[in-house]
Amino acid sequence: MVLARIAQRSAQTTSVRAASKWGKFNWEDPFDLESRLTEDEKMFRDTFKRYCDEKLMTRIVMDNRNNVFDRDIMYELGELGALGPTCPAEYGCAEVNYVTYGLLAREIERVDSAYRSALSVQSSLVMWPISAYGTEEQKQKYIPDLATGKKVGCFGLTEPNHGSNPNGMETIAKYDKATDTYILNGGKTWITNSPIADTLIIWARSEAHDMKIKGFILERQWEGISTPTIPGKYSLRASETGSIFLDNVKVPAENCMPHVEGLSGPFGCLNNARYGIGWGAMGAAEACFHAARNYTLERIQFDKPLARQQLMQYKMGDMLSEIAYGLEAALTLGRRMDAGTASSSEISILKRKNCQTALDISRTARDMLGGNGVQDEYHIIRHMVNLEAVNTYEGTHDIHTLILGREITGMQAFVNKE
Repeated sequence: MVLARIAQRSAQTTSVRAASKWGKFNWEDPFDLESRLTEDEKMFRDTFKRYCDEKLMTRIVMDNRNNVFDRDIMYELGELGALGPTCPAEYGCAEVNYVTYGLLAREIERVDSAYRSALSVQSSLVMWPISAYGTEEQKQKYIPDLATGKKVGCFGLTEPNHGSNPNGMETIAKYDKATDTYILNGGKTWITNSPIADTLIIWARSEAHDMKIKGFILERQWEGISTPTIPGKYSLRASETGSIFLDNVKVPAENCMPHVEGLSGPFGCLNNARYGIGWGAMGAAEACFHAARNYTLERIQFDKPLARQQLMQYKMGDMLSEIAYGLEAALTLGRRMDAGTASSSEISILKRKNCQTALDISRTARDMLGGNGVQDEYHIIRHMVNLEAVNTYEGTHDIHTLILGREITGMQAFVNKE
């Protein structure tokens, strides 16, 4: 009797399903992400998208060819409220939520990862630590000018001998009691914005804090600071990337950020930036996907469009599926960031997976265009070489894998004393 009743209910459910209509599939937004955004999120995103389409897409090909970053972009981003958008409004920032920040990263990286890097560094690695770790005086002094783009910032963590292992940091801060200053010596490398930076966030081991890592706010004009450009870069060519050399730089004690010490300081910054990268990588992937789709619809081979070939449709089906899943993960994590419930390991999943996905999609898209795929006028090859760097910086794919492995097993595969 029980089985009969179950069968009867099942038949009724099946009948209801048969009578209902399936929703129409929108391949441009497979899981209807748009319907789950607020009006404020969409308004900010749409305004920013227009700027990216009208002002950045018109620059990028020549900026990339000439290895040039247009400094005016920082002023323009500031006017739009896109710099430090999650920081408090009292310091001149937009104070939007993390989902909105992710949407901005997605739109700007549709154009180019180099532009998104400039935005990410200024927002997550310079303005955010001052807001989170700094004194009220530091916030009032530095954040407003960074928010408008009047000042450009950079973040000095990676060193020539220490990339994935920041705990091996060799940059040292010695405290001089007589002058109430810290004397910084050391070097940083692969630093986005450093050649043009006015404000430098430097992480160093402080002798006055038992050799724990502390953050310092430096100013360009101080004696002993040099920031040469790194030559020969084949990725992120429309971005300023350089080194930082510190030779007995005198930093006033008031420029030490007091509210954090150890690696939790720079890692807190990196978590915010990695979250934005997870969104941005999807923007680059979408750009490659749409470029490949449009090309195969227009390109005639064997008397029919390439898009009619099963192989091309198979590749595009894969691309669409991966992008849809990547955006779902980004939105889910964004809501958790806004709720204050996200963990750093969740951010590792997003950064790791979405960057690798975007790189794979760019490589597939490049192949779909054949020889034309290596021409910058089609944009894909630029995204592809950019994503090689994006997949590497702020935690390589392998490092994020080990972070997750530590969570899974409870055992750490790399040494970290702090």
